[in-house]
Amino acid sequence: MADYVHTSGYAYFVISDHSKSAGYAGGLNEDRVLMQWREIDVLNAKYSDGFKIFKSIESDILVDGSLDYSDEILAQFDLVISSIHSVLNMDEEKATQRLIKAVENPYTKILGHPTGRLLLARPGYPVDYKKVIDACAANGVAMELNANPQRLDMDWTWIPYAMNKNVMVSINPDAHSKESIHYVKYGVAVARKGGLTADFCLNTLSANEFSEWCKNKK
Repeated sequence: MADYVHTSGYAYFVISDHSKSAGYAGGLNEDRVLMQWREIDVLNAKYSDGFKIFKSIESDILVDGSLDYSDEILAQFDLVISSIHSVLNMDEEKATQRLIKAVENPYTKILGHPTGRLLLARPGYPVDYKKVIDACAANGVAMELNANPQRLDMDWTWIPYAMNKNVMVSINPDAHSKESIHYVKYGVAVARKGGLTADFCLNTLSANEFSEWCKNKK
């Protein structure tokens, strides 16, 4: 997948497998995380044009809002995307507080698909989006616009408020195959509908700029 992303003309690649609680999706336990990191180091050493693979994870947000690994493991990722994948039957207050607690975690850099919706299949849980975006603003967390055509979540109607609060938006393909990295185009279309500008799009950063953004601590 890294070679495919490289030859497709991208400057960098963020690999974010599911975390260990997501057993249904082959989520990585700690040993497999360490194995992946070693493989990434080998691959990064072979690219001579500055292309870089970033070590990430899509960490499950657990029922109490905590993340899916110890702080010792979370601290070693280049960045952490935090998402809800289980116990989706929540009212607005519970869902909002669960998301906000994850956003306030010092290792969360991006909040993934904030409503958990699957278009034409599953409505998202109700969320007070203003409170969630305000929390992202207060904690320097970007919001994902998941570009998979089944999700397109965050909804485009949230984008103006996010920009008003200086919250960056990350257009992520949620790629489960090489070819599905091109889902980015759907996310770009939705972002344009919401009026997202380049200044607020995380994807417009260069590899060096993105690396520096990842290093910025809360």
